[in-house]
Amino acid sequence: MTDSLYSSKSSQVTENLTSNNFESKNQFIEPVVLIRRFAFGIAIATWMVMAIGSATRIMNAGLACPDWPLCYGTILPAEQMSLQVFLEWFHRLVAATTGFATIVLCGASWYFRKSLPKWLPWATSGSLSLVVFQGILGGLTVTQLLRFDIVTAHLGTGLLFFSSLLAIATALSNDQLNNGEMLRSSPKIAWLGLSAAILVYLQSILGALVASQWALHQCFATQDMCIVLNAHLLGVIPATIASIAVVVTAWLNRAIAPLRRVASIAGLLVIAQVAIGYGTYKLHLQVEPLTIAHQATGSALLGTLVCFAVLAFRATHQAENQEQNQAQPAVR
Repeated sequence: MTDSLYSSKSSQVTENLTSNNFESKNQFIEPVVLIRRFAFGIAIATWMVMAIGSATRIMNAGLACPDWPLCYGTILPAEQMSLQVFLEWFHRLVAATTGFATIVLCGASWYFRKSLPKWLPWATSGSLSLVVFQGILGGLTVTQLLRFDIVTAHLGTGLLFFSSLLAIATALSNDQLNNGEMLRSSPKIAWLGLSAAILVYLQSILGALVASQWALHQCFATQDMCIVLNAHLLGVIPATIASIAVVVTAWLNRAIAPLRRVASIAGLLVIAQVAIGYGTYKLHLQVEPLTIAHQATGSALLGTLVCFAVLAFRATHQAENQEQNQAQPAVR
């Protein structure tokens, strides 16, 4: 009987310890999963905001709401509502929602900071700073009557904010990228991915300059602003070569098989972006959905390259840790 009581108590203690370990594990994992999914969701919303912003510009709706942050002095301008007013109003609505969501993301990362990587609260604070600056630039685009440099900075900051969210979500991924392999070539691949992302970002800025100054229309009509247009056309070459180099390198290097899927997506986006850009150029921006797709695909390509670079740097870090663990003598 004593043995049975002892066995019963031992099983209860074991169950309690297992339950406590499970709960403590959940307390560590749940905030990471929450932050990762939330950051990725905000990134998708940001991509939609940029696409809507592109549609707003193409439809000449950038000043459809003459005041800021309200629209005709109200939150919902029902009496003045039209397609152009709706585009500008909806763009502001989704952007504001994204901004408030980023505040929640930053607050959650600081609240759960003991269960999260030390860099995460500071990273989300950086994203919050970008979205605040983005909001200020959004207001200036209206008050300064769509001044081209402010419009360009508005998109450039939005792309940085979008990239930062994807970088955070990707860095929090729990995938083991090395799979026991020593990814000795991953540092070069990581820097190649980062270089491609920077070139695509710069190309996007040139595209924003073309769009904000209507350079394509002016170049074809009066031969003005052709320098800006030609700079954007020439910028396609290095950005495309770098992106293709990422895809080819990822497929030739067997050690980074987990990254091939991301590289494949980047390759498909490059092909789509070049095709859409060519169609946009030949049609002189006359097909609005095609022009919107051009900007949206470029943003998606940038985000994919950022994810690739972060994953490659994570693989490098994991390989270095594995080398250090193998070099340390076993402690008995």
